[in-house]
Amino acid sequence: MMTNSINNCSVINLRKIENAKGNLTPVENAVDIPFSVERVYYLYDVPGGETRGGHAHKILEQFIVAVAGSFDVILDDGINRKTIKLNRSSYGLYVPKMIWREIVNFSTGAICLVLASEKYDEKEYIRNFDEFQKIRQMN
Repeated sequence: MMTNSINNCSVINLRKIENAKGNLTPVENAVDIPFSVERVYYLYDVPGGETRGGHAHKILEQFIVAVAGSFDVILDDGINRKTIKLNRSSYGLYVPKMIWREIVNFSTGAICLVLASEKYDEKEYIRNFDEFQKIRQMN
């Protein structure tokens, strides 16, 4: 299992096609993001003060976009931690496998869009931070 660090996480600027009638931002598999999308989901109506995420994935990669409002993504590789603020729909955050992530500080009306490289599989999640750290240390 390849061990990623938070340095492998990156903000990716997406193409923005501007038009007087409204802008459009396309996201194409393996063109705009470094994987093919197998699942799309979004978080919304998150109550103030709530945290979403709080897990890592064994193989799944993600691309996270604030399509409305703003929120922070806390990234942790077991050694280093950093926070990325997402607040524009024309860029997003690439999160490779084996990075712990939490999504916090949702603004009112925020919508968090997540593009994932795999279909949902509960066995693929690491939901306990201590377990995550043990797995990271073994690799």
